[in-house]
Amino acid sequence: MRLRIALVIIPLLAGSTHAQPPVRQCGTMEVDRQLRLTDPEYAKNRESIELFTQKWIQENPAGLRNVVTIPVVFHVVYNTTAENISDAQLMSQLDVLNEDFRRLNPDAGSTRAGFAAVAADCEIEFCLAQRDPNGNPTNGIVRVYTTKTSFNSNNDVKKSATGGSDAWDRNSYLNIWVCDLTGGLLGYAQFPGGPAATDGIVIDYAYTGRGGSALPPYHLGRTATHEVGHWLNVFHIWGDDGNSCGGSDLVSDTPNQADETYGCPLPAARISCSNGPDGDQYENYMDYTDDACMNLFTLGQKARMQAVLAPGGARASLLSSLGCLPPSGFSCLAPSTFSASSITASSAVISWSAVTGATSYQLQYEVAGSGNWQSITTGAVSYTLTGLTAATTYNYRLQTTCDTAISSWSATASFTTLSGNCTDPYENNNSKNSPASIATGVDHKALISPSGDVDWYSFSNTSSAKNIQVQLTSLPADYDVRLYGPSGSLVASSLIRGTGNETINYNTGVVGTYKIKVNGFNGAHNAVSCYTLRVNLSSSPFRGELPVPFSAAELVIVPNPANEFITVWSEWTEETTVELRIWDMLGREVLTMSVPAQEGPNRWQIATHELPAGRYLADLRSSRSHAHAVFWIVR
Repeated sequence: MRLRIALVIIPLLAGSTHAQPPVRQCGTMEVDRQLRLTDPEYAKNRESIELFTQKWIQENPAGLRNVVTIPVVFHVVYNTTAENISDAQLMSQLDVLNEDFRRLNPDAGSTRAGFAAVAADCEIEFCLAQRDPNGNPTNGIVRVYTTKTSFNSNNDVKKSATGGSDAWDRNSYLNIWVCDLTGGLLGYAQFPGGPAATDGIVIDYAYTGRGGSALPPYHLGRTATHEVGHWLNVFHIWGDDGNSCGGSDLVSDTPNQADETYGCPLPAARISCSNGPDGDQYENYMDYTDDACMNLFTLGQKARMQAVLAPGGARASLLSSLGCLPPSGFSCLAPSTFSASSITASSAVISWSAVTGATSYQLQYEVAGSGNWQSITTGAVSYTLTGLTAATTYNYRLQTTCDTAISSWSATASFTTLSGNCTDPYENNNSKNSPASIATGVDHKALISPSGDVDWYSFSNTSSAKNIQVQLTSLPADYDVRLYGPSGSLVASSLIRGTGNETINYNTGVVGTYKIKVNGFNGAHNAVSCYTLRVNLSSSPFRGELPVPFSAAELVIVPNPANEFITVWSEWTEETTVELRIWDMLGREVLTMSVPAQEGPNRWQIATHELPAGRYLADLRSSRSHAHAVFWIVR
């Protein structure tokens, strides 16, 4: 497909946005195809494994009679601080795997009635490795800095020689690589029977674990659940047949369906391939629905997993792995890395690194200098302290309990809660038609509470001070700010993830009344701590700066949905060359172009009238940074 491109480079400021997740894409079948082309033994191995699987299932209708525990090693391969996700985020991913493969997931009750009878406890569990391949103590997490800004499905992330991290022995461990995946991939896996050096799964860092740094709608850890399913020899439930209804996942209790499912149709039936009345089993972990829509493996899928773990199966060696057991003679140590985060006027989250051999942890905290230590015992690697006093400094420390010993206390650290009891003088300014009029050049403090609260403000610029700067600071939660022009349309926004300052610099010749919208991202709010809003006007244009550590603001596409053209907005801290790529929903690349970007804000306008209606993924990158966004074309 060829596009006529109208390209304009204009120095114009635009706000940043939250990273837009791609539609779910799994690269496992592409890896399978490549291995069949390049590795003559792979196809033979796959055929042998499938014959064994079918024979074992036929001869063992009751399956394995014991729970299997698989040691896991996480390889975190990172180029930026954001990609180096926390131990707590990784532990949340391990928790999700244990819940999903044991049918202990909190959303198990969301399985539709027609499929509840075939939902399975797969009797597979996962532990974080406690001894490495050399028999030394480990916490099961390998962190490797790389100069590569992203990876794809070519397995470079699995080799230190190509900027990644070498696999641990696949006969004793499940290798999970966490990195920045390009091309819209959420993850990919290698089926049993492939090379040992690349065996395991890969997940994009932004979709690893539950909550925390994971981005919706893939923020509940189900990308890893999906890919581990492949690693245990389970296929996509639609059989990867396009939409012909002729393919099969070789499982009898997943209805034949035409193609993958996106979004979350729950609780409606999605009928295809004459599979009524219940239709497609889109809540299956091996479909493409959003994380919140996935909630089951079936008995047939369980049988395939157990076959590869059975004696003689392709992954049977994992049953004798010592990876979950700490080596003898190790010391019980206190956590060496810990921090306080998400601090409000009344709460704080304490997180720490996992310790080899730990059975539990003791967290103590006190009002600084009081000597009145409060104790909490937990098996997790984070804990939320609540009921704290505003504007107060607290000390905290940690201790590890192992099977045969208790560690000494860690060093003492401290944090200070935010000031509380903020009052909001602007309510009820909850709609665009009832904004609170505010003065420029001064600070305004207000609350976002309860969840879903939206604050609207209005102000006017003048002919002598036309240029506008909107600052949103002192954020107690993840808040966003948007600026609307005199015509009522959105002209700029700042949607940076987290509690960092939000800034809009809008240099315009239009004089009139503007409106500002402040809201919490995904329901974020705080009932006691205020944010600060300030509007500055100037006769000179405001110059934008990007938040550390990003080299470029997140990608913004307007209008969205689009028709005849899109305008791509981004801001850079240096002159560089950037590459813009656009893919359709089938993963076909419909546009690639390299364009110069100047220091500061840039705008590129692209004609889209030759593209069919549908959903598209745009990716903008330089040698140091990249961002992506999803947009729609309507006709």
